[in-house]
Amino acid sequence: MIKYPHSSTSQQDADSEPNAAKAQPARTGHSDSTIVYEDNHDLKNHLLVAMPNVLDPNFSHGVTYVCEHNEEGAMGITINRPLDVTLGDILDHMKITCTNPAVRNRPVFMGGPVAMERGFVLHTPHGGWESTLEVTEKIGLTTSKDILQALADGAGPARAVIALGYSGWSAGQIESEIAENTWLTVDATAELIFDQPITERWATAARTLGIDMNLVSGEAGHA
Repeated sequence: MIKYPHSSTSQQDADSEPNAAKAQPARTGHSDSTIVYEDNHDLKNHLLVAMPNVLDPNFSHGVTYVCEHNEEGAMGITINRPLDVTLGDILDHMKITCTNPAVRNRPVFMGGPVAMERGFVLHTPHGGWESTLEVTEKIGLTTSKDILQALADGAGPARAVIALGYSGWSAGQIESEIAENTWLTVDATAELIFDQPITERWATAARTLGIDMNLVSGEAGHA
């Protein structure tokens, strides 16, 4: 397991299951308004694009890739919030030798506010890593050290997002937040996840729905 010390306090023990995690309290206060999981489509392999009215610093203008969604909840990795940490910093901590500046200078993202001492690599293609969640036939989420060694050696996956921490939702929570216009839901593509410039991912993801975030008020509906 990739572990890295971080100054932020984890909201959940690092050994807890990601899909059972709760990154923040549900925003609805009425149980009869909660949309149950069975009434919604599977959000795995979708992007959650924060609406302009989201002020939580962990999610404001955020784009989060949903890696798992089932009756127990959901978990995802935010792909557009780089930290003041580079891959070189993590490799040094893990005692993995790497002298290639292009590798060492790769950004590391805040994947979410839960368990920020844990490392995650969202990547394509899969590869034969020790611990990988296969999100789709082409995209995987790996938490084992061997993928970092491969990246350091120049033999890792062709495209990757390296992150510390993840976002988690309890059962029904993500559905309630979508119903309250917290998120736009966008079909994910490898281009949006890995290729789009970091500062443009939020606006570009929304534009795939024909939405200009500069013209959206906090009361706009979700897609």
